[in-house]
Amino acid sequence: MNPRASLSIPRRIGEAHEVDYSKPLDAAFGSLARDRIPVRSMAETDLHAIVAIDQSITGRARAAYLRQKLMEALHQSDVRVSLVAELDGLAVGFVMARVDLGEFGRAEPAAVMDTIGVDPNYRRQGVGRSLLSQLFLNVAALRVERIRTELDWRDRELLAFLDGCGFRPASSSASILRSFDSLRFKRAPVWPPGAPRPR
Repeated sequence: MNPRASLSIPRRIGEAHEVDYSKPLDAAFGSLARDRIPVRSMAETDLHAIVAIDQSITGRARAAYLRQKLMEALHQSDVRVSLVAELDGLAVGFVMARVDLGEFGRAEPAAVMDTIGVDPNYRRQGVGRSLLSQLFLNVAALRVERIRTELDWRDRELLAFLDGCGFRPASSSASILRSFDSLRFKRAPVWPPGAPRPR
């Protein structure tokens, strides 16, 4: 059989098999999330907006905790990777992260995502994906292949969001990770009815 027999080469412009490069891009190949929503490095002046966003999500005032995390991100980290997303001239989302160059028992570098938050009025508009997209780009440029975070496994909304962004359970039961080279999967433990669950 001739291998070229199944290959269809357009003979003239306008034939059905010709690729039309002037068509709008498919959604899967359109602009990246970080291109649609401006994302920038976090600054000290963002504290008030970060506290307000966090309080609207959690219902708790955690200003002291967030101030400490912001100061760590800005002044105690060698590499600044914490970000803020803006829309309509307002900070509408943030991610606080840092890069660890290894620790006891783990030699490879990893980024650690401490906190992520999106103003509830701006949810489902790509703000969280924009933040993570830029964070992935930033840490990949540093040759960091993993991002780790810990969260309450009962926070189904955040788990679903992170799952949709490529995070998977890590080898430790409390962490989930986003790896750029390979993703590891771990089955969740099954608890017998009435058995106490670890907190």
